[in-house]
Amino acid sequence: MSILLKILEWKRKNLFDKGKPLEAFEPAFDAADSFLYSPVHVTKNGPHVRDAVDTKRYMSMVILALLPPLLVGIYNAGYQSQMAISASIAHWDCIREGLIQVVPLIIISYAVGGTWEAIFAVVRKHPINEGFLVTGLLFPLVLPPTLPWWQAAVGVSFGVVIGKEVFGGTGMNILNPALVARAFCFFTYPGKMSGDNVWITLPEKTETLVDGFSGATPLAKAAAAPGGENIVRILSEAGFSMKQLFMGFVPGSIGETSAAACILGGIILIAVGVGSYRTMTGCILGGTTIGLLMWLLAPDTLPGIYHLPPHYHLLAGGFLFGAVYMATDPVSSAGTSMGKWIYGFCIGALAILIRTVNPAYPEGMMLAILFMNIFAPFIDYWVLQSHMKRRKAHHE
Repeated sequence: MSILLKILEWKRKNLFDKGKPLEAFEPAFDAADSFLYSPVHVTKNGPHVRDAVDTKRYMSMVILALLPPLLVGIYNAGYQSQMAISASIAHWDCIREGLIQVVPLIIISYAVGGTWEAIFAVVRKHPINEGFLVTGLLFPLVLPPTLPWWQAAVGVSFGVVIGKEVFGGTGMNILNPALVARAFCFFTYPGKMSGDNVWITLPEKTETLVDGFSGATPLAKAAAAPGGENIVRILSEAGFSMKQLFMGFVPGSIGETSAAACILGGIILIAVGVGSYRTMTGCILGGTTIGLLMWLLAPDTLPGIYHLPPHYHLLAGGFLFGAVYMATDPVSSAGTSMGKWIYGFCIGALAILIRTVNPAYPEGMMLAILFMNIFAPFIDYWVLQSHMKRRKAHHE
């Protein structure tokens, strides 16, 4: 037994157990203990199912799958910053600048959100759940790197308290807390969350911006394009070719720009049995279906985003990030096998509809997932009722 483990056990027995001086802060101590070692809480009554995968290891797999978009996002944040102030790009400068912009947002997300988690755990006298390990990283990855730190703190506070804790904590929330936090930031601070100036608002760099630099995202560019024009050519001339969209070196939220990184993360989640391939595939099928219909049937008088080929819809914006990491949230998504197909398909279809029909919001994935979070229980109920009806008819 390691020395650290002996120290932790001594402190639990003499300081944090029931009746001891620091009993009220036992949830915070238990969180640190569980983070370092296996949880001490076990089931008391049978039947028992023995499995090496607990909540901590489950969440660790999601963190592992988030590393590809995180690393690409760090580099891209620095790359976009260097593009705005200099014609020459040095890889180490991109990494350094990206770390300066992204790491503080992650620290703020974990610190502020974790504090709220600890407060509710102490008040309710229950252990701190490891679920925030994922929420605390998901939230900064769906933010632009130039968002003011205090706005990120307010956003994650709203997401944890209103999006999760008011429903009873982890496992009880009907909405994805990270998306609730992002939606709050988007509608409260729209000027800092979207628009051409999002990537170029660093005060120390406003005097050295390269002439003609624009922070517009690919979807914003497509939404502003006039009808009847070749939208693929317009995007390519603006620096948004399929290769760049796939690799992720374009303006956008930190973790959402790289389709390649999201695909790699999706493969990891499916391989370890954490992410649902049904939900992911359903999102892609739904987005492709509606994107194809818009592409084939939209008249030339409509804006250019209506004429965006379906594969561009999948690669641009946060579509794949949402399909891989947000839609597959086991708490707020559908639970039945057929329900996951329906749930995913509706998210993909609705995301493309919001992108095209609503010119004020060319992204769409966030609102689509939050909307379908609400309908996930209804989808599962309908699927179960359908199964019960078929079984009943079979036995009659």
